[in-house]
Amino acid sequence: MKTLVLLGIVGLVAQLVDGSLGMAYGVTSTTLLLAIGTNPAAASATVHLAEIGTTLASGASHWRFGNVDWKVVLKIGIPGAVGAFAGATFLSWLSTEIAAPVMSTILLGLGLYLLIRFTLRGLDSRNLGKPLRKRFLTPLGLVGGFLDATGGGGWGPVGTPALLASGRIEPRKVIGSIDTSEFLVALAASLGFLFALGSQGIDFAWVGVLLVGGLIAAPIAAWLVRHIPPRVLGSAVGGVIILTNVRTLLRSDWIGASNTVQIIAYIAIAVVWIAAVAYSVRRHLAERDVGGPVLDKANQPAEKDEPAAESA
Repeated sequence: MKTLVLLGIVGLVAQLVDGSLGMAYGVTSTTLLLAIGTNPAAASATVHLAEIGTTLASGASHWRFGNVDWKVVLKIGIPGAVGAFAGATFLSWLSTEIAAPVMSTILLGLGLYLLIRFTLRGLDSRNLGKPLRKRFLTPLGLVGGFLDATGGGGWGPVGTPALLASGRIEPRKVIGSIDTSEFLVALAASLGFLFALGSQGIDFAWVGVLLVGGLIAAPIAAWLVRHIPPRVLGSAVGGVIILTNVRTLLRSDWIGASNTVQIIAYIAIAVVWIAAVAYSVRRHLAERDVGGPVLDKANQPAEKDEPAAESA
């Protein structure tokens, strides 16, 4: 019972983060399932089955608040679904001994990306309004969908920063479009897992409580996306993912670190994590005080008289 309550809370918190940041539902939920000993393929399948419902609710909520660009949803979501189906069948063929550290390595990489990306750069608003082309969105969707299925999360961490970095659509529409297109990715990944695994190892009670938590949070997150500081949230979530997956890797047969080494690693990560969150808070407050992003020289918007850059 305690496990079900914990999973429900995780589903709620993960969807609040995902719906307001455009990422981290799958990564956060899968990380917890791995930490309590769930088979990697079953963990990813469980999360993706729950995501069918949460992404549908999240997409509908974002649509109601005007946070969705439907052209982007289709251009990135369809190739994302193809990549997710391929990733699900690939992960299902790996043994548990290989899959656990492989998945944790992917999640660790995504966590590092989140922490570094949002701590050091925040959100980039250059090139707002320029069109996003299929030649950019199609490979992005394929890679994001594949990583999402094999890592139990990754659609948001791959897609959201890439679209934010382009600066071509508003941040709220980036988040809303990524969350909405994730329905196609979750559906395709779930079909891939069910095709390769059947229902083996999938606890549908866990799917249900993750889903309930996510459904409660989805409309709240769609509203919060206009108010919550993504920079701070990105740094905080990145640290959680890094710490949890380093723990998995240090205890795996790949490394087999001693208790002393593990404690030193956890303390070092915690120090860096706290410093990153503190820096993000300070930068957010500075940006708020001046009424806009404080950009370093490399991120300064182009002068008005400069010719427009080529469309992606």
